[in-house]
Amino acid sequence: MLFRRKTAKPAARRFQKRPDPAMMDTAIPRTRLPVDMVEIGMRIIKLDRPWTEVPLLFQGFVVDTPDQIQTLRHYCHWVLVEGDPKRLAIIDERLEALNRKVNQPLPELRSLKQELPKAKAAYGQTQDFVDRILSDIEADRELDFSDAKPLIHNCVQSIQSNANAMFWMARIKSQDAYTAEHCLRVAIYAIAFGRFLGMPQEDLQVIGLCGLLHDIGKLKVPAGILNKPGPLTADEMAEMQRHTEFGYQLLQSHHQLEPIVADVTRHHHERIDGKGYPHRLDEWQISRFARIVAIVDAFDAMTSDRCYREGIPSSEAMRELYRGRGEQFDANMIEAFIRMVGIYPAGTLVELSTGEVALVIAAHPGKKLRPRVEIILGADKRGTVPYIIDLAENPLDSEGRAYSIKQPLADGAHGVSLGARIGQVMAVSGHGAAGA
Repeated sequence: MLFRRKTAKPAARRFQKRPDPAMMDTAIPRTRLPVDMVEIGMRIIKLDRPWTEVPLLFQGFVVDTPDQIQTLRHYCHWVLVEGDPKRLAIIDERLEALNRKVNQPLPELRSLKQELPKAKAAYGQTQDFVDRILSDIEADRELDFSDAKPLIHNCVQSIQSNANAMFWMARIKSQDAYTAEHCLRVAIYAIAFGRFLGMPQEDLQVIGLCGLLHDIGKLKVPAGILNKPGPLTADEMAEMQRHTEFGYQLLQSHHQLEPIVADVTRHHHERIDGKGYPHRLDEWQISRFARIVAIVDAFDAMTSDRCYREGIPSSEAMRELYRGRGEQFDANMIEAFIRMVGIYPAGTLVELSTGEVALVIAAHPGKKLRPRVEIILGADKRGTVPYIIDLAENPLDSEGRAYSIKQPLADGAHGVSLGARIGQVMAVSGHGAAGA
């Protein structure tokens, strides 16, 4: 979880041990920690929100069960702990390691080409599940979420192997299937973002479920409003905003899902400045899972074609997200999300300074304008044997100049489409040439 000390150089370190000034006079060492650093045996003496806002039995307690840690991780950003100085020193070293980690690309246990078949299978199976759930809601049938967790587990495993394979899948969009695909894309980006932030395995499962189900209430909104090509009236907008409550009502009675899933469905449109809906929550009342889904939801919505407007480029969406930091969105999380996704997200088609055309393979958090790319077309815009270069390493072209990205291109430009490239990779890897 992002954690920043207020110093003269605020950008120097993002995960920090920060003593609470009000506690400096105590003989027992106390320190403020991101919730992902909480361990069994630690004494929790303060939260970043009132105790009554978190479903815990006691105010001030020694952590003795994994369930207590999970509850803290779902709702809080930081806690104040007291304990043995040696143990806290070890935690501080882990924070330093996390500082370095968030400026590096997501680990890749398998190559993109190796992981694409698995990612495509997980993506397709999960999309089928979302389609079924949405169909059941429309038909007012009883909802069965029993398949959700194993499907999300497959997505988590694929993202842990190589998140960029799922990012490629998420770049292929259909306006006709917006709601179902949007839910799946939000799940994918939420899982990857949680991994980037250092969340443990079990939380990646939960944040994936939050993303997958965050918008299911929209199926209770009249289709004439949901698919209206023009601006909504005030009454129509009020009805549209009710989707958060509709979704909450659909989920709150399903006890096989963690309570935070229903909470996120209800609160993913709340804002840091208190101007969100449905409850105009104050900043401290918004769970960190809801903050994560709010960012991912907005990013995907802005970059997707809708019946009333075309999607905007990822680079422009990133600027919009950045403008909303501290008002609509959690500021530290926005900065982390931009580092993870990059200005040119994986799967983006780009033209290089040489005139060559390439697909982005992976972003680099520390060098947002210099991703790893696979060159598909030569400078003459004719096909070439694909090869990969890492712009973060400042490679030189045939003229001795450093490669750079000239401009992003629309999918399909110069006859190159991401879906076709996925089909080619699948064919070469022996998994058939079926399109994505």
